[in-house]
Amino acid sequence: MSSSENLTNMEQLLDRIRSSTEGKDRVSVGDILAAVGKRSFGPVILVAGLITIAPLIGDIPGMPTLLGLIVLLTLGQLLFRQQHIWLPNWITARNIQRDKLTKGLDWLQKPARILDKLTRPRLVFLVEGPGLYVMVALCMAVALAMPAMEVIPFSANGGGAAMMAFGLAIIASDGVVALMATIITVATGWVIFSNLLG
Repeated sequence: MSSSENLTNMEQLLDRIRSSTEGKDRVSVGDILAAVGKRSFGPVILVAGLITIAPLIGDIPGMPTLLGLIVLLTLGQLLFRQQHIWLPNWITARNIQRDKLTKGLDWLQKPARILDKLTRPRLVFLVEGPGLYVMVALCMAVALAMPAMEVIPFSANGGGAAMMAFGLAIIASDGVVALMATIITVATGWVIFSNLLG
C-alpha cells in the first residue's frame, strides 16, 4: 500500500509531471499516472484535487466528474490492498493539451511551495492504520459528490481542495492536514445540501 514513490511534497509532484511530459503536445491520464507512479495512491489523489482546482483545467465540463471517478477507482484499490493502480483504457486515454496543463501547474507552484513549508509528519495515527481508512471513506464521499458539484457554483473547488488535502496528508504523513481535509469536506457537503434543499 505504498502511497508515494519518493514523493514527499507537492513541488516534487508538480516538477515530476512537468518533466516527464516534456515534448508532448497532449498529455493523457496515463502519462500522469506513469509520472507519479502506479504504486502512488496518495499522489494520484493529490493530482486529482490539484487538477480540479487549477484554472483552465478544472473548468473543463466533465473534468471534475472524471477526476472523481479516478479517485473512487484508486481508493477502492487501496481499500482492497492492491499494490498497483489500474484504470481502464477509456480513462487513461483521456488527454488535454500540454500547454494548458503546464499553465495550471505554473499557477499551482506558489501555493505548493507555501504548503510544503507547512506540512510535516505529525498526528501520524490519523493517516495510518484505521485513520487512513477513515480518510479514504471521506475522500470517496467527496469523489461520489463530484457530478453534483459540477452544477453547484464553487463546490467543485471545495471538493478539489478536500481531495488535494487528503492526498497531501497521505504523502506527507500529516494528520493536521487530514483534519483540515475533513473540515473542508464537511463545509463542501454543507454547501451542496444547502443548494439542493434551497
